[in-house]
Amino acid sequence: MLRKVQRCYGGVANIPSLRRGYASHPPNARLNTPTDYATTPLLHHSAKSSLANKELSEEARNGTTSRINLFQAVNAALSHALRSDQRVLLFGEDVAFGGVFRCSMNLATEFGDDRVFNTPLSEQGIMGFAIGAAMEGMRPVAEIQFADYVFPAFDQIVNEAAKCRYRAGHNADTMNCGGLVIRMPAGGVGHGGLYHTQSPESLFTHVPGMRVVVPRSPVQAKGLLLAAIASNDPVIFLEPKILYRAAVEHVPAEPYTLPISTAEVLKEGKDVTIVSYGTPLYTCQSALAAAEKDFKCSVELIDLRTVYPWDRQAVMASVNKTGRCIVVHESMVNAGIGAEVAATVQEGCFLRLEAPVQRVGGWSTHSGLAYEKFNIPDVVRVYDAIRTALEY
Repeated sequence: MLRKVQRCYGGVANIPSLRRGYASHPPNARLNTPTDYATTPLLHHSAKSSLANKELSEEARNGTTSRINLFQAVNAALSHALRSDQRVLLFGEDVAFGGVFRCSMNLATEFGDDRVFNTPLSEQGIMGFAIGAAMEGMRPVAEIQFADYVFPAFDQIVNEAAKCRYRAGHNADTMNCGGLVIRMPAGGVGHGGLYHTQSPESLFTHVPGMRVVVPRSPVQAKGLLLAAIASNDPVIFLEPKILYRAAVEHVPAEPYTLPISTAEVLKEGKDVTIVSYGTPLYTCQSALAAAEKDFKCSVELIDLRTVYPWDRQAVMASVNKTGRCIVVHESMVNAGIGAEVAATVQEGCFLRLEAPVQRVGGWSTHSGLAYEKFNIPDVVRVYDAIRTALEY
């Protein structure tokens, strides 16, 4: 039967039901090739490399590591938080079953259904309960199953959680939402379509009173999540869902925290500064490796880690050194993180700039299922931005 259909349409590629609705790199592609997570320098491929991190506590540096992926690192952080602090609660849609990405796997069994439990399918209900628990002194970790679903809870987050301490009129512990963490899987996976692809972080960066964190790797996810749970400010914690299983590295076995609102220089350079966070950092790494080879330049790569309040001093110090700045993020370019970074760099580094600040982001459109690959910044776009900056 297949052969008859092939004859009618002139081959498999022309059969409507069998025609591929997505694109992949051609055999001779040089730039837009899949990220090799097994070799990227952004991940720790040995215990020695992982434990050499100066931001780790002394106990963590003197301990051992486990080679785990990002969802396992999140699980390890949640497990430690629940075990070490009875005030910590974990809840959301399907959380007791392990969650759709398995981040809460086995936690309900270990800690009981009074501390790890499912909620109704109501984002406003999840956030209302979380805010009330935080105001009563608990440290709730609320999971929104996908970041795309957070919008019904936007009012609760913006008008209640973020304003709670300010509304109290003082910094005492009598009325605030410190300890509240809102976890959300975010970003593209290649086939998420309209409602499983969005990266809404910039919407929350307009809200005083919230911290917004995006980890790039398992080591970062564990340390930043534990820091978020310990923080006395409410934290939006966006987890790049494509990295849940793709990013694997050696993670310290001991609990540790990493600094919130502190950027990290992943690679030093002298000609161009690239500022990014989350999944696009891997795209940036591939692009700069090719650009350095082709253009004989030196590129500095910075991971913001926290996109609000973000580390302005670290970024401006780098741009004052290199004279060129490119900001890369997966979310739409309009009114995004890149716009804020670009404006700050223009104000603080104007006399040192050798080229206009460039933004490389998602196009200002919705992410159609068949076109997601073309909406998210790729290696070629970042590579071209580097060349443009150098040739200006």
